Amino acid sequence: MTAVLKEIEDQALSLPPKERGELIHRLIVSLEGEPEDSPEAIAKAWDEEIARRVADMEAGRTEWIPADEVMAQLRGKINGAKAAPRHP
Repeated sequence: MTAVLKEIEDQALSLPPKERGELIHRLIVSLEGEPEDSPEAIAKAWDEEIARRVADMEAGRTEWIPADEVMAQLRGKINGAKAAPRHP
């Protein structure tokens, strides 16, 4: 990490939570662009997706994986990533 990047990170982390959230939003928009839809349209689309997923679960169309198994898989991936050599 460059000294300038470290300084920016330190300054960002010293901001109040609301301002950090605003900064995060601005940075994401700078990478991905503004969303094409309004917040209301996005919320409606998520509501529809949630309803679809619940219907799939209730109809037995989803694969259930025990939480312990999922957590074990995640821990394995995290440990593997920690052990992997880092490139500058």
